[in-house]
Amino acid sequence: HAAANYLLAGGGLCFSAESTCKLKAKFNLNGYKDVEKKTVVVGGMFPVHKRIASTDGNTSRAPVSSGCEGFNFRTFRWTQTMLFAINEINERNDLLPDTDLGYVIYDSCFTISKAVEGTLTYLTGQDEAVPNYRCGTGAPLAALVGAGGSDLSIATARILGLYHFPQVSYFSTCSALESKFQFPTFLRTIPNDKHQSTAIAQLVLHFGWTWVGTIAADDDYGKYGIKDFKEQVEEAGVCISFSETLPKVSSPEDIQRIIETVVQSTAKIIVVFSSDVDLSPLIVELLQHNVTNRTWIASEAWVTSALINQPGVNSVLGGTLGFGVKRADIPGLQRHLLDLDPYADPLTEEFWETVFNCTLDYKTALKKAKQRAKEVNGTLSRMVPDGLCTGSESLAPLNNTYSDVSQLRITYSVYKAVYAVAHALHNLEHCVEGQGPFTGKSCANISNFQPWQLMYYLKNARFKVPNTNEEIYFEDGDVEGFYDIINWQVNGNGEISYVTVGHYNGSVATGDRMFIMNDSIVWNNEVLEPPRSVCSENCQPGTRKGIRQGEPVCCFDCIPCADGEISNTTDARECILCSGDYWSNDAHDACVAKIIEFLAFGEPLGITLIVISAFGALITIAVGGVFVVHISTPLVKANDPLLSFSLLLSLVVTFLCSIVFLGEPQKWSCMTSQVALALGFALCLSSIMGKLDMLMLLLQILECHFIDLIIQAIACTVWLLVVPPHPIKNTSAQNIKIILECDEGSVIFICCIFAYDILLALLAFIFAFIARKLEDHFSEAKGLTFGMLVFFIVWISFVPAYLSTRGKFMVAVQIFAILASSFGLLTCIFLPKCYILLVKPERNTEEMMKPRAKPRDGTSTGTSASIATTATEVNASTASTAIDD
Repeated sequence: HAAANYLLAGGGLCFSAESTCKLKAKFNLNGYKDVEKKTVVVGGMFPVHKRIASTDGNTSRAPVSSGCEGFNFRTFRWTQTMLFAINEINERNDLLPDTDLGYVIYDSCFTISKAVEGTLTYLTGQDEAVPNYRCGTGAPLAALVGAGGSDLSIATARILGLYHFPQVSYFSTCSALESKFQFPTFLRTIPNDKHQSTAIAQLVLHFGWTWVGTIAADDDYGKYGIKDFKEQVEEAGVCISFSETLPKVSSPEDIQRIIETVVQSTAKIIVVFSSDVDLSPLIVELLQHNVTNRTWIASEAWVTSALINQPGVNSVLGGTLGFGVKRADIPGLQRHLLDLDPYADPLTEEFWETVFNCTLDYKTALKKAKQRAKEVNGTLSRMVPDGLCTGSESLAPLNNTYSDVSQLRITYSVYKAVYAVAHALHNLEHCVEGQGPFTGKSCANISNFQPWQLMYYLKNARFKVPNTNEEIYFEDGDVEGFYDIINWQVNGNGEISYVTVGHYNGSVATGDRMFIMNDSIVWNNEVLEPPRSVCSENCQPGTRKGIRQGEPVCCFDCIPCADGEISNTTDARECILCSGDYWSNDAHDACVAKIIEFLAFGEPLGITLIVISAFGALITIAVGGVFVVHISTPLVKANDPLLSFSLLLSLVVTFLCSIVFLGEPQKWSCMTSQVALALGFALCLSSIMGKLDMLMLLLQILECHFIDLIIQAIACTVWLLVVPPHPIKNTSAQNIKIILECDEGSVIFICCIFAYDILLALLAFIFAFIARKLEDHFSEAKGLTFGMLVFFIVWISFVPAYLSTRGKFMVAVQIFAILASSFGLLTCIFLPKCYILLVKPERNTEEMMKPRAKPRDGTSTGTSASIATTATEVNASTASTAIDD
């Protein structure tokens, strides 16, 4: 009894109506079918409609398979292309001459569920699908050409793979389908999206775009395509401004969100991986919001789609760049497209009614006419109601997407897919027994072969496409990755035309893959220059990139390089430190040699100092000359000529040694300048001490006063021998300059030497201050006091002035201090004497040099001359006493 419940059919078992297994659902499928008296049946699946019709979701009644809505002229042309190719093959004598191909084609409605329904029904071999069974005794099934989008093919390929059933896709480009582990029987005549993702990435890099937005369909095609693209461009330093996903089901809220994202983003380049059906709602909203000044990068699924290229889109999509698969002309196809019988089948009938906006059913037309008459309170007066198709309308004048054969790209891919199946069947049919590829070198029977046997011939097929002579072969189920680069340009009629501006071939060497004619591209708003799309403008030489916290690496601030650092490249990440003798220029883009600075003889300041020094030396010599001329006068005698001349000599030395500080420091000048200054001041101060000692009767012999000079000379000699001063390049005092100066060799030595001079100066000042009360018509003590006071004022002021200056001005300050102190001593000590000698000679008498009368307090005072005379007498008396003793 159990056996009675089964029917043997076509090598498989099919359940009868009385079986205990019951059919759970009946699918609602539309399409084309011609299997009667055919040798082999080829399956096909096309998204003739854009979506399934919405349902109310009522679960209180038996579910019904949804119908489809949104007729798509473009995909209907693909369907007709498969029918044309099969008819063309059946008429050929060189390809399957003894085999008549049949077909079963279903509408997938661009929906996974419908694609699965069609696949199961096709495999079953009858209108009611019975999973895992082949019912009927008809011709064997060859392969499935389809199923449209990548999502649909992934769903159907998983089912077909279970039965090792070949599938050849014309439109499914998703890189996930290359996995032979998941999809062992999937092949395609359209390039793998891994090529397209790489091509778009190279296009973005070619034009230097680093700030890009992406939009992807919410399916495997969009997700995988954008994922591969983003991985490649991000590795190359491109940043993604935003990533949005197009809804599969119409959602105004999602579309509005995407519009706001596009408008708010500063990215001018937007890459879109989507089908035309999914993208169409967004384009409508972009037009309504007038979102312009963007350049769109199109994937092959919509780059030549008339559904997107609607009137008025040039303001938004003008200048679009995209990648299209190979284009070809197919002779005879247009005639086939225009020569349709509207009554042949439901799909063609629906197409006819849609394209002519009428109905082929008289009753339907009459009903609509009555309804319109009722709405306007009229009566139906015509026998033939309005809106009725005659069936004899001509498609030729319409010039719509269906009949447009100027951009046959996906259509050509359909054509190639059908021919791939035909060539595989041809090779299977003409297998020579005993030389076959199967066990025992057997061959398959064209009238009764297994799907896996045809799969062998498909994956090894190699043929040339009619008319184009393009050679087709599969490598792991894929064909070569060749694309035309297409630019949307506005023609003279204000319409978008597709202009090929380059090509990409993923099968050749990396450097030769892309060829693009930049000058042929017309960009958005009809400009010829490529748009810039960057988050931040390039950092020019002289700056470095400073990353903004929390933002992509393409968003940065350009930070000027610090002084002494440069960057000589665009978008430098770090500034380069200039080496010791170099410094950054004003633009901070090159290291230039530092300015060499020293107080030169020839510059105005140097000349001024030389003149002042020479003038001081000449004045001092002149004073000495005056003293020589008047050496026998009382005033000169009273001031001890030897001490006066030694003092004048020391002042000449100090005036002239200041000149040695000028010019580029040399070893000899460094050694001479400080030593001459130290010895000059030592001689000067020793002479002053000598004068003061005589005034205050402190020393017995004049020669002892010059012991100070001998001590200083010994110290300087040791200094020059042990750690002599030497010239150096000071690169740390000023950043942009190298100061040539003298290194004193030893701080301890120079401090000791000048400390000794300071000690002498302090003693001289103290003694001069004490001796100031020796009043007379002429008081040398007072002059010495003022001279030492000027000396201290100058050198105390010198310290802060010296420490607050840099470079050559430090030398200038030191020279000014030397000259000022020298002029101070010369003026205070010798000016009064010269005044008497030259202007008031009548006062230069012995009488004027004598002591004055004692004051009322009884203290004795005297002139310098009287003091000097007294000192001489005391010394003589002391010597006499010593002899007597």
